[in-house]
Amino acid sequence: MRVPPFLQSGARVALVAPSGPLRDEDDLERALATTGKMGWEPVVGSYVLERDGYLAGSDAHRVADFNRFAADDSIDGIWCIRGGYGSMRLLDQLDYDAWRRRPKALIGYSDITALHAAIGARAGVVTFHGPTARGHLTEFSETSLRSAVVSGGEPCGAAGSATVLRGGRARGRLAGGNLALVASLFGTPFAPDLDGAILVLEDVNEAVYRIDRMLTQLRLGGALARLAGIAFGHFTDIPAEPPNELRPLSNVLREVARRCDVPCVANIPFGHIADQWTVPLGANAELDADAGTLTVER
Repeated sequence: MRVPPFLQSGARVALVAPSGPLRDEDDLERALATTGKMGWEPVVGSYVLERDGYLAGSDAHRVADFNRFAADDSIDGIWCIRGGYGSMRLLDQLDYDAWRRRPKALIGYSDITALHAAIGARAGVVTFHGPTARGHLTEFSETSLRSAVVSGGEPCGAAGSATVLRGGRARGRLAGGNLALVASLFGTPFAPDLDGAILVLEDVNEAVYRIDRMLTQLRLGGALARLAGIAFGHFTDIPAEPPNELRPLSNVLREVARRCDVPCVANIPFGHIADQWTVPLGANAELDADAGTLTVER
């Protein structure tokens, strides 16, 4: 896996909306301000303010912005303004040759998982599961983001709230992201390769039974058969339904750890949360489940 060049001060960073629509121009203004705060020069996609129902404009326009910036050598990185849904609709139209020719930093999370997986699988490029450009960067999140894409420091490290589900150490390539997207990509040519990987997963607005179903699908399909380890992030905004309380998520995650028989932790700072790590998907890392640490190799 090739690591893209760091985004130094003055780097030209494209702002795109490959998934769901922006709420209004305030989203774009916030993204511009945050990009400037990082010391980068923002370059706005032509179609970022378009809307087609739950999509940020037509597939043709969204992929046009994304491919144009991927092929533009004056652009150093691409930062997705928001997630939502829609990026996997573009995967068979992406310019993977451009990513192979000149890797650049791709930043985003949630639905952007589809882009991370496809570019990793097809172009062999490390991408960055981190905050979207419209979000408010906490000090914690900004520090991790800068370590990942600016300085080359340690973007992860010790997860103070981590829960040990199965002890031990594991070394492998980081893979995963949003559970719903990882499960949806399984069986397609764009799915992440999980053999020997440390799988990182998170999700939002999913009932426990749906999380159970997606993890079971991956297990029954063989995707989890040769994992090195698992680091679960946060599964936020789980609906308040009686079945979720009678059979809590912690039970489901412990079952996965037991069945996969690999080192496993839960509650790392990864997911739809304010304080989140920027995780370089495709990079090698070591998971020490007993210590609650995830250390990225450089």
